[in-house]
Formats: sequence, C-alpha cells, structure tokens
Amino acid sequence: MSDFQKKIRLQKSKKMADEIAKVCQIDKSVYDALANSERELFVPKGFGRHAYKLDALPLVADQWISSPLTVAKMTEALTCRGADSVLEIGCGSGYQALILSKLIRRVFSVERVERLAKEAKERFKTLGIHNINVRFDDGQNGWREYAPYDRILFSASIKAIPEKLFEQLAVGGVLVAPIEKNDKQIITRFVKTQDEIQKEELDDCLFVPVVEGKAR
Repeated sequence: MSDFQKKIRLQKSKKMADEIAKVCQIDKSVYDALANSERELFVPKGFGRHAYKLDALPLVADQWISSPLTVAKMTEALTCRGADSVLEIGCGSGYQALILSKLIRRVFSVERVERLAKEAKERFKTLGIHNINVRFDDGQNGWREYAPYDRILFSASIKAIPEKLFEQLAVGGVLVAPIEKNDKQIITRFVKTQDEIQKEELDDCLFVPVVEGKAR
C-alpha cells in the first residue's frame, strides 16, 4: 500500500465527508472519523470506484455495507463523546467499527457470518488497528464478558431489542438501533437510566434484518 494511494483515498474520504455534512448535521469528531477512514479498503473487490458514493454496497451472504450517510447518522445518534467502550451488533466488513474506533477507546463487534468475521479481523490486523475486537457469534447474545458497555449499536434492523442487550448496557449508556415499525425502519435511540429505558425515534433508514444463529 503506497503513501500516494493512501493520500488519494483520504482525499476521496474527505470529499465524501463533505457531501455527508451537506445532507445531515454531524459533530466535528464524526466528520473527522469519516474523513480519515479509507472506505475503499472495506468494500468488496470490484466496487472500489463506488466506495465513496453515498450508497450501500453488497457483501457475501446477502449482507451489505451500509451507505456512508447511514453510518454517519447512526454514529451521530450514538453520541460517542465520553464513551469508553462500545458493542456493535453486525460487524460486516468492519467499516462502522472502524469509524467507532476513532471515537471510542474500545470497540467490540459481533458478526454471525464466519467468513465476514474472519475477513474483518484480518483487515484490522493488516491496517494495524488494535482497539477493535471481533467475535463470531449470534449478535443477539451480545458479548457479556466485557459488559457493561457505554454504547451499543445495531448494524442490522430488529423489531425489539433483546432484554439481555439492555442488561449489557451501562446505566447512563446509549443504544442505537434500526427498529422495524410497520413497513419502515427507524433509527431509534435508547438511554438507560437507573429506573427506565428512555426511547427516541430519529430518522428513517434501511438495513438488512437481524438473523438468529451463526452462519459458517
């Protein structure tokens, strides 16, 4: 990987971040994370020229890498400032985890498709990124060993959040998920207080649905 190629990719990343900032309001820290992340390294071979468009792209096993605009909206909704740990449900190619790794010290990402989990681990290793941990498992189980988490993010849509994931969220923590409601998906933010789970609906979105079990 040459320095020149990296420079070109980062120029494209910044231009993409500029486009996103025109469409939706994002914190400077989120803008910087997008501008300094080479999305091209996280899309399938043959899709490099589409990497910086504001579109979702296909992965293996009927999975998708979310559009950069959606990643920006989800990350903004998570309000990462002050968080030390985050659990992501649905690692995919690892692009969302990469963005989170620039904002939060420890990232734990669960992926149910074994091939995707292996590829994401290898990708992070090659890039020298050491604060992202990937686990092959059904994401609805969470990752109890490192709980509680300050933040939890779903990169797949679901009708209702499993109780065990709220249990893995710290008091004062934030969980963001695309919630299926009628024929829509809505980015929804949940805040866990000492006494209750507060809920706020934010924006429409489109994700692949959560699927139970593991796929080898």
